[in-house]
Amino acid sequence: MFVKNIRSLPISTVFDLLDSNLHGLNEDIVRDRQKQNLKENIGDSELKKGLKIFIRQFTSPLVLLLVIAVLLSAILGEISDTLIIFSILVVTGLLSFWQELHAGKAVEKLREMIEIKSLVVRDGKEELVNTTKIVPGDILRLKAGDIIAADCRIIESNELHVNESSLTGESYPAEKMAGITDESAPLAKTFNCLWEGTNVVSGTATVVAVYTGNDTLFGKIAASLSDTHETAFEKGIKQFGYFLLQITAALTLIIFAINIYFHKPLLDSLLFSLALAVGMAPELLPAIMTVAMSSGATRMMKKKVIVKKLSSIFNLGEVNVLCSDKTGTITEGTVVAKDFVDVYGKPDDQVRLIAFLNASMQKGFANPVDQAICALDLDTCGFVKLGEIPYDFIRKRLSVLVGFEDKITIISKGALANILEVCEFVKSETGELQPLDKQMRSHINARFEAFSKEGFRVLGIASKLFSSGKMIREDEKEMTFMGYLLLEDPLKESSMASIGRLRDMQVQFKIITGDNRYAAAHIAQKLGVSQPQILTGDELNKMSPEALLNRALKTDVFSEIEPHQKVRIVKALQTAKRVVAYMGDGINDVAAINAADAGISTSNAVDAAKQAADFVLLEKDLSVLADGIQEGRKSFANSMKYIFITTGATFGNMFSVAAASLFLPFLPMLPKQILLTNFITDLPALAIASDNVDQQQLASPGRWNMKLIRNFMIVFGLHSSVFDFLTFYVLYFYFHLTGAAFRTGWFLESVITELLILLVIRTKVSFFRSKPGKLLLLITVFALILAIYLPWSPFALSLGLTGVPFAQVLVLLGILTAYMITADWLKVWFFQFNKA
Repeated sequence: MFVKNIRSLPISTVFDLLDSNLHGLNEDIVRDRQKQNLKENIGDSELKKGLKIFIRQFTSPLVLLLVIAVLLSAILGEISDTLIIFSILVVTGLLSFWQELHAGKAVEKLREMIEIKSLVVRDGKEELVNTTKIVPGDILRLKAGDIIAADCRIIESNELHVNESSLTGESYPAEKMAGITDESAPLAKTFNCLWEGTNVVSGTATVVAVYTGNDTLFGKIAASLSDTHETAFEKGIKQFGYFLLQITAALTLIIFAINIYFHKPLLDSLLFSLALAVGMAPELLPAIMTVAMSSGATRMMKKKVIVKKLSSIFNLGEVNVLCSDKTGTITEGTVVAKDFVDVYGKPDDQVRLIAFLNASMQKGFANPVDQAICALDLDTCGFVKLGEIPYDFIRKRLSVLVGFEDKITIISKGALANILEVCEFVKSETGELQPLDKQMRSHINARFEAFSKEGFRVLGIASKLFSSGKMIREDEKEMTFMGYLLLEDPLKESSMASIGRLRDMQVQFKIITGDNRYAAAHIAQKLGVSQPQILTGDELNKMSPEALLNRALKTDVFSEIEPHQKVRIVKALQTAKRVVAYMGDGINDVAAINAADAGISTSNAVDAAKQAADFVLLEKDLSVLADGIQEGRKSFANSMKYIFITTGATFGNMFSVAAASLFLPFLPMLPKQILLTNFITDLPALAIASDNVDQQQLASPGRWNMKLIRNFMIVFGLHSSVFDFLTFYVLYFYFHLTGAAFRTGWFLESVITELLILLVIRTKVSFFRSKPGKLLLLITVFALILAIYLPWSPFALSLGLTGVPFAQVLVLLGILTAYMITADWLKVWFFQFNKA
């Protein structure tokens, strides 16, 4: 369905073109349009997705070069070698494909658990539907916090402001209203339309969906705020990939050139060099990363954390600062209205009544404060709502216009300072109006401070008689301050233990709240911070970026904070080299969630917060988040194990084989044997995601450290090469072996050392003090048995292997024992010397 001139047509014409009206579409039309959308926006089938994943396993330039060389070998008559090498490549690719496909399906199931819904009018009835089911012509009701699920035309609105920064780059919310704009008007000046993927900041609206799916503006540009963010771990992996590629390319070209110089066969030299390159390349790294992430996501699900973006799991493992609001996280989140008092601190029924009218009549968006006030049992018969100015984060007030008998009254409720700025009068103790002078303002603020220090959340309320049945923002003036609303949100029993656990995990916890400094300080003291360092929003505004960077690290509580200041705090901490997680559930948290290294929201959060988040908690509890951080660290640690193994033993073995080829009159290993070594030693790596992780590694955040990886490669590569050359010396000069006999001895030493070093490197303590995962141990034992069996198997001849005499077996066992003992000692020393 296509509607031209969405901006400039009268709304009645838009209705006609969409065959819709204010009562919405009927179910028959909805079904027809959903079928049409399915045809137009259909994605890849399961078969096509699987095929893409399978092909991706063989798109590495090194693998493609090897395939070409193998085909060339087949043309020249080396059929058996061709089949063996090709089979090893295919089986390796199939293993990687199966792991990635399985991991992808597991994650899709988790993502399906997080649904974003919209309030739609169909057949005159309001119902919540999944945003993917919205069709052109649907009537949507929008409020603060809603994600806009289609390109829409506004029918009516009330103080509607929308965040369009992802489209226009403007950080300040755009005001929207019904009307007509020129079709050629720029996006930022199109006030009568809403665009998919943006979100409502304040106000309400009724709109009609015009474009959905791929027809929307977002669909056409295929961009969203959260899809372009590259995580710290992804950047590290990219650096690691370039680093290995440079070493592999240089070593491969040098070996190939020297072999040609010594007049060794061209095809054999080419195959040997390419096989070495494949052997050194961490071709299973993408599959292992995916498996580690999906395994982490599955474990997190059991801990009630849903992962939206897989790669963010590693960032969660690196987190060392957690920023969060206090409401519902360290407090119960169930606000209780404790009392309604007048200017002099006495309980007041009139204050109670007008607070109830304000809370019960507002339709902006549901919030705990208004829900708590609405829990009161008051008789409001005869009171009629005439108008509303919804709450927003600039005014920090909510006003309703109420009619009763022949009187019309404006009632405003909000942050005390923002209420006082529109007040000019106050009631005396006798009930008479008197000017709100400087002395009385000081008295009001002093009482506010006293209530806050007792732990209450304190709001102000004001009213005034009005002469019209319609009001605008400018009418919020010359009001009478009526009193205080005292609200309480008790501290969770688990908060102290959860924050203590985070501290033990070396994660700093910082409270960022809009509450006043006194209430925030009271909570911090209850949490065991005897002298909390507090920074207010006003103080923050006066700070330079450099000053904030230093102050943010020392601050425990950020109070009286505006939404845009939250982003500034997060970025200051990131500039100070901290990995920041931000947890929030409101519309005012969206920008900070998106800016953080790990954005966290909850299942009951506003749609915009869930959309921006990397993780969604099914329970809003810090203990759940601490579990999530621990799982992130497990995923990080297990992935780093493969990287260390690749840069240590694998590189050392491949380097040794390459170096030996320069001095021996024959190739120390055939290309198929190099690939077979690579295949067998990679088998246990597929189970590394399920490996146990030592508590020592979970005690502090993981850190991506290229310098550490380089140092590890040099130290362990040289250590591995020493034992490789010792094996070379014994086989060639002591036993005088050549050809198949020499290659078999080296094949066994290379495979077994790489398998055993996995058990050594997987832990930073002595390997006999750390228990490996069952699956990892089983596959390692299987791979060892397979390697030892091959020289005596029926395939030995075709693989270029032969049986090994008992004397050689004893010597190899001695070398392997010495290798394990020295590697374990060297590893413990290395990680103690290179403490992060």
